[in-house]
Amino acid sequence: MWRRVASLSPLVSRSKPSKLSQEACTFKVWESFSSESHIPTPPKVTPFITFVLGGPGSGKGTQCAKIVEEFGFTHISAGDLLRREIASNSAYGSVILSTIREGKIVPSQVTVQLIRKEMESSDNDKFLIDGFPRSEENREAFEQIIGREPNVVLFFDCPEQEMVKRVLNRNQGRVDDNIDTIKKRLEIFDELNWPVINHYSKTRKLHKINAVGTVDDIFEKVRPIFAALSK
Repeated sequence: MWRRVASLSPLVSRSKPSKLSQEACTFKVWESFSSESHIPTPPKVTPFITFVLGGPGSGKGTQCAKIVEEFGFTHISAGDLLRREIASNSAYGSVILSTIREGKIVPSQVTVQLIRKEMESSDNDKFLIDGFPRSEENREAFEQIIGREPNVVLFFDCPEQEMVKRVLNRNQGRVDDNIDTIKKRLEIFDELNWPVINHYSKTRKLHKINAVGTVDDIFEKVRPIFAALSK
């Protein structure tokens, strides 16, 4: 439903400059990409966008998989898009890796452009955007670049102790699955994500899900939200 766009790879140098020059070069590339991009041709069907929020280990990805299976959404994980860019060994990916290792949030424009590219390359018109926005700046950047707000926002509410346990137990070899980075991510979540959650609560788009229990138990709280939308 969304028009396809050219790969970013030709725009990104694969050399290995110094950290400062690397950052300057990388973000200059993104600035150039943004200024050269035209407003997308309106899709034939307006996409249905769901933001999926929650701290690390709150079960967002697991529940997204079940929503995809039952309701036919396309799952876009902001974290997976960033890790994919890191794996590409581009200079841009190196800056993203450094940012994640420090427990910081990747600049909004960067993540939104990756999300937009993924949406435009899909033939679906129903999207779960997992782990984004993580700050008010993220939210505002999405609305500005994509040109619209989400239809629905899910927030998986989970105690911090449970989230830490889940992340350490999943052992997926991710660069951000260690105790020090987890603590930094939780601190950042508490500081930046709650204003986003409160914003969508005021707009009545937010559905708060108690994320404690088995996967199936939690999904039973999620299913009615999408079942009602499909009627």
